Amino acid sequence: MDDERAKSVVLPLIEKATNSTAPDVDPRLLKAIKSTVRYSDSDLRLAAQTLMYLMKRDHSQVRYLALLIIDELFMRSKLFRNLVVENLDQLLSLSVGFRRNHPLPAPASVASALRSKAIELLEKWNESFGIHYRQLRLGYDYLKNTLRFQFPNLQANAARVQQERREREMRTKEILLKKFESFRTKFSSIKEEIQSNIDEIDECLEILRKKDEDMPLASTDDEDMEEFRNSELRQIRLDSLREGEKVQESSENKVVFDALREFYKVLVTKHLAAVQEWISVLIRVEVADLRFRDSALKDLIDIRNLIQSTKRKCEESGCDLPKIANAEEEEDIWEDGTVEAFEKGKSGPSCSENKDGPAASTSNNMMGAGCSNNSSNGNERRNSQNNGSKSNPLRSKLLTEAPMLNWGSFLDTWGSNRDVLANQRGLDLEGHWGRVDYDAVIPADKIAELNVRASVYEEEPVEIQPCRAPLRKGELCQRRDLKICPFHGLIIPRDDEGKPINENSVTEETAAGKQPEESTPDVENDLVDQLLKQAVKNFRERDREEVKKRELDKQALKRAKLAKVREHNEAVLRDAAIASTSRSSHIGEDVETGNGSRSCAKSKKQTLASMLKKKETSKDRLAQRLLNSRARDATIRQLTVAEEANYREAFPNQW
Repeated sequence: MDDERAKSVVLPLIEKATNSTAPDVDPRLLKAIKSTVRYSDSDLRLAAQTLMYLMKRDHSQVRYLALLIIDELFMRSKLFRNLVVENLDQLLSLSVGFRRNHPLPAPASVASALRSKAIELLEKWNESFGIHYRQLRLGYDYLKNTLRFQFPNLQANAARVQQERREREMRTKEILLKKFESFRTKFSSIKEEIQSNIDEIDECLEILRKKDEDMPLASTDDEDMEEFRNSELRQIRLDSLREGEKVQESSENKVVFDALREFYKVLVTKHLAAVQEWISVLIRVEVADLRFRDSALKDLIDIRNLIQSTKRKCEESGCDLPKIANAEEEEDIWEDGTVEAFEKGKSGPSCSENKDGPAASTSNNMMGAGCSNNSSNGNERRNSQNNGSKSNPLRSKLLTEAPMLNWGSFLDTWGSNRDVLANQRGLDLEGHWGRVDYDAVIPADKIAELNVRASVYEEEPVEIQPCRAPLRKGELCQRRDLKICPFHGLIIPRDDEGKPINENSVTEETAAGKQPEESTPDVENDLVDQLLKQAVKNFRERDREEVKKRELDKQALKRAKLAKVREHNEAVLRDAAIASTSRSSHIGEDVETGNGSRSCAKSKKQTLASMLKKKETSKDRLAQRLLNSRARDATIRQLTVAEEANYREAFPNQW
C-alpha cells in the first residue's frame, strides 16, 4: 500500500517538475516533493530511483532539472546522500559527460549549463560532506586533477570576499577613530565658531528689524477689515501685509544684507555640512569612552537644530540668499581671496560695476588716460576724480568726458587706426605653410565696420512711492503700487499728514471719500470690455471648432468609403488572378499554408520536443525556396535557353 501510495504521489510530482522548459524547478512542485519524501524512507528511495532514471533521458533539459532536485534532497537527507553516493560514477557520467562514448544530449546550450552546474554541485558536496564520503573526494579529485576540469572555487572566492570585507571594515574603523580623535580636540573651537556665526546672523537680523520697525505699517484690526466687504480684496490686503513684513533691500541696508548673505553662506556650506558629517562619524564610531561620545552627539544635534532654525529665519527675512550649489562649485574651483560682487552680464573685476563697497583706489590710481574707456562704478569714478583733480587736472577732465561702456571684444581695438594683415601666420592654401604677404591687409575702416558693439537696454530702477492715504488709526497706508491703490484709489502726492498736495488731487480725494466703491470706474469699464471681448472671442472659436469638426467627419466618412471600395476591388482582382492559372492557385495555397503554419507556430507552446528540433533560420528558408523542384526546373530551363541562344549565334548557318 505504501509503495502504491508513493508511486501515485511522488512519481507524478517529479515527472511534472522535470517536464518543463523553464531554467529552474517550479518552487511549488519542489516544496511538494520535499514535504512528501520527508517522513518516509520508501518515498525517498523511490524518488532517488526515479531521479536516476530521469538522468538517463536523452534530453539535457530533463537531466538539468533532475540534477537540481537531486541537489535539494542531497543537502537535506543522509539516506538520499548514501543512495546517490553509491551511484556517483553514473551520476557524474550522465551530468558532466566526461566519457567520449556517452556525450551529453541535445540541446547544446542546456548541455553546457548542465555540465557547469554538475561541476559546481560536486565542489559544494565535497566541501560539505567530502570528509564523510570517500567517493565524493575521489570523484572531485579525478575531475579536477586527472581530467583537468575547471572548478569555480566557491570556497576560495567566498573566503577572499570575506577577507576583503574584513579589511574594508578595519580601514573604515581606523578612519573613524582618527576623525573622532581630531573631533575631540577641535570640538570646543567648532562650537565657538558656529555660535559666533549664528550670533552675527542674529545681530544682522535684529538691525534689519529695528530699521523696519521705524516705518509705519497698515494695521490689521477688525475695524479696518470691515472696510472691505469683498473676500478677494481682503485676501489681497492680507497678502500685501504679509509681504510687507519682509525687509526690503535698499541702499541704506545693503551693507547689512551683504554681510547677512556671507554669514548665511558660511553657515550652510561649511558649518551645517560639518555638523552632519560629525554626527555621522559619532554614530558609526566604536570607542571605549561612550560618555563623551553621547554628550558630544547630543550637543551636535542641538547645534544642528539651532543652525536649521537660523537658516529658516534668514529665508523668512526676505533676503535674496545665494544659491548653495553655485557657492560650493565656486569654492571647489577658485582659490581663497577677496571676493567682489559683480553685476549680471559682466565678466571680470576690471570691467564690472561694483555697487557694494567704496571705490577701489588701487585700480583707479593705476588706471591711465588710455584705460578710461573701461566701465566702472559711478562712485569709483567720482572718488577717483576728487582724489586726482589736484595732481592731474587733465585726467579728471578726461574722466568726466569718458563714456561708460560694458566690456566687450571691441575694446581691444578701441581708437586703433592700424591695418590688419589678412594672413598673419603664413598659412597658404591646402594647409601648407607659406610666406606672409604683408601687402594683403584689411583696412582699418573695414575693421571698424566689423567691430559691432551690441548693448542691452537697462531700465533705471525707479522707487515706487507709497500710497500714504490716512487710515482710521492715524497712520498712513504704506502700499506701493504703480498707479492705483486697491483700497484708496488713484495714488496722488501727499504730505506727511496724508493730505493731498495739489488742489485737483484734493477734489479727487473728496470724491473718492464720498463714493469709495466708484473710485475706479475706468478700471471697471475696462474690465467689462475685456470680459465682453473674451466672451465674443470664445463664442467665435467654438463655432470655428464645430465647423472644422464637421469637415473632418465628412472627410473621414469619405475615406472610409474609398477604403471599402479599394478593398473590394483588391479582393476581386486577387481571386481572379488566383483562379486564372493552376500555378497561381498553387502559390496562393503555399502562401496560405505558410501563413497558417507561422501563426500556429507562434501560438504553439514550447515543449521538450520542440527544444530538440533545429530552429529554422532565414538561411534555411532561403535554401528551401531555392532548392525546391519548381525553382530547379526553372533554372535548368533558363540555362538551356541561354545555351541554345549562344549556339545559334555561334553557328547561324546550321539548323
